[in-house]
Amino acid sequence: QVQLVESGGGSVQAGGSLRLSCAAVAYTYSFYISYHMAWFRQAPGKEREGVAGIDRDDTIIYADSVKGRFTISKDNAKNTLYLQMNSLKPEDTAMYYCAASSRFLSPAGLLHGNNYNYWGQGTQVTVSS
Repeated sequence: QVQLVESGGGSVQAGGSLRLSCAAVAYTYSFYISYHMAWFRQAPGKEREGVAGIDRDDTIIYADSVKGRFTISKDNAKNTLYLQMNSLKPEDTAMYYCAASSRFLSPAGLLHGNNYNYWGQGTQVTVSS
């Protein structure tokens, strides 16, 4: 069984930064080498949105809304996924989730939530103007 645990959320003013972490507790050694990973977010009343994804070969893709501001990375030795968020805007306010997929995916599929079979519980990010 795979368990994903997010941390690092909080409240910041517009223009600020936060770094989210996602620790994987899994039975599989070197978890992040074997799985595609991504960050998603969902704001109240809105659909879930793929924010950033990284596949097993370290190909990275970002949503247009966060390009140039967010950076996804992973530390395979620590089984930890990160999302560095800079220049935050009020519209970035949402619950952020990390997700893992053991399926075969092309990079184009990294930001589609239906492709993921493991999810964390989420961490709240609130950006005030």
